[in-house]
Amino acid sequence: MVVECDHVWREISNYVDDDVDPALRAAMEEHFKECKHCTAILDGARNLVQLYGDDRMFEVPLGYGQRLHRRLAGNIGKSRRTFIGWMVATAAGIFIAGSYELARSATSTRDNLRSELAHFSAPVPPDLMVVVADDGKVFHGAAACPFIHDKTKVKSLLAREAVQQGYTPCVRCMKQYV
Repeated sequence: MVVECDHVWREISNYVDDDVDPALRAAMEEHFKECKHCTAILDGARNLVQLYGDDRMFEVPLGYGQRLHRRLAGNIGKSRRTFIGWMVATAAGIFIAGSYELARSATSTRDNLRSELAHFSAPVPPDLMVVVADDGKVFHGAAACPFIHDKTKVKSLLAREAVQQGYTPCVRCMKQYV
């Protein structure tokens, strides 16, 4: 099976989620070896999934959006404000909003999982002692993991208990399980 770029683009999300049949997956992997553009899109999709899965998301400062719009308006010349330009910007905004809504709805329908990174690649030993933060989504292999947000609110659990409570492994310190 040979796939073209447009087919890869339509299936890139399913590929990242490991939700394509093996023949298509093999064809896409062959395509990625040859096409640097599609490989860049794959890397971007994986980065986007990782950013959405990161529980360290932060709020932007109040008024940031207005300042950004003013600055963008000052940098864009009058000649560039065409109907097609506005349509492209509108389509991009709808795509971003739709992606956010899709990610949010997918998270809410999962079986009481705290993190979007809930797919394990290898089983976590159930008797392994792990560390969790009460307000976190992930469990860590050691209290020394630099990605624990509030080290004053951590507790130790067995991995089986952490998984039952909806925690998932830290993608950094427990990457062998993710």
